[in-house]
Amino acid sequence: MAVSERIMVLGGDGFCGWPTALRLSREGYDVVIVDNLSRRKIDIELGCESLTPIQPIERRLRTWEELTGRHIAFYNLNIAEDYYELEKLIEEVRPKAIVHFAEQRAAPYSMKSPRHKRYTVDNNVNGTHNVLCAIVESGLDIHLVHLGTMGVYGYGTAGMSIPEGYLTVKVEIDGVDREIEIPYPPHPGSIYHMTKTLDALLFYYYNKNDDVRITDLHQGVVWGTNTEETLMHPDLINRFDWEGDYGTVLNRFLVEAAVGHPLTVYGSGGQTRAFIHIRDTVRCISLAIQHPPKRKERVKIFNQATETHRVRDLAQLVSRLTGAEIRYYVNPRNEAPDNDLVIHNRQFLELGLKPITLSEGLLYEVIEVAARYKDRIDMSKILSDSRWRADIPIDREGRAQQPAPPVAPAVNGH
Repeated sequence: MAVSERIMVLGGDGFCGWPTALRLSREGYDVVIVDNLSRRKIDIELGCESLTPIQPIERRLRTWEELTGRHIAFYNLNIAEDYYELEKLIEEVRPKAIVHFAEQRAAPYSMKSPRHKRYTVDNNVNGTHNVLCAIVESGLDIHLVHLGTMGVYGYGTAGMSIPEGYLTVKVEIDGVDREIEIPYPPHPGSIYHMTKTLDALLFYYYNKNDDVRITDLHQGVVWGTNTEETLMHPDLINRFDWEGDYGTVLNRFLVEAAVGHPLTVYGSGGQTRAFIHIRDTVRCISLAIQHPPKRKERVKIFNQATETHRVRDLAQLVSRLTGAEIRYYVNPRNEAPDNDLVIHNRQFLELGLKPITLSEGLLYEVIEVAARYKDRIDMSKILSDSRWRADIPIDREGRAQQPAPPVAPAVNGH
């Protein structure tokens, strides 16, 4: 790696962005963080805070430099609004790659109200488009690495494994069947997921029209909280979201167990989701930067997930480890009560990723973090009031038994 190689990390103060910025800095890149600290402002809006006591960005960066001798620059910019400042910064920094985390990342938050829906679309889509437009206007050959989501695929697989971005289909042309590759048909399940789908269309266009080199990482649900770098000093600790809007399912279960709240399974718990540990997230970002697409190559898409689990199986595992009660709540989402999910993740494995998979040891590590900081939890914020439609009731009681599957309607009297 050239000493002068610079990486710009958009959203570098966030849950995935912060540990990624530290990892890239430790690997020798000259890292520049761009963030408008919106996630910290959303904490104030929601009336809660990270389970872990995260420090102000300036203190985080000062401590990192004192420990490692490596400077990380920080610019407070809103990439969805401050286009000309962003373009100027890109021209000045001349980064080898831009890693794009700077989007509102929570599906429940995106569904809270018309204001939250509009904010998510405005922030995510405008931000992504501004980055692409600024790269083109800069005239620089910059590799854009974007953190997407497995949720763009939806969770109905038609009995097949989900490929990495592209699907081979047969079409009839002049009476002859021919095979062509198309982008995998999207099936977003929330406004947040819809914005990631719109991102993909923007990537397709700018790659086709302007030869922008792009890697889109379709990431699973992230669990865990710390990496080797964030454990180096208390000032570097990563954020840990636990409440009903931003808390990812496994992290949420582990916090609920620590404070004596029932594990919140929404619906039947038969939803199958893809998962990845936060340490693998940062490894995958580094691998993606090291293996960019060639000039004029189509958008490179990775499935950034290492395993799949049913939600109720995770709840049962956490319950067995901690003794926590499991309760089933009305699902605020408009989704199938059960689904299977099989994914391809061959590309990262071929690049050398050795996945961290679910283990009791790692779960106890997160349980210990949750227990240490449990006094920072407001129990009233664990259940979300977000819902996908107005006719879905808000359930704050739940029940101890798994709900029975819906009965199929009778056909012709049978």
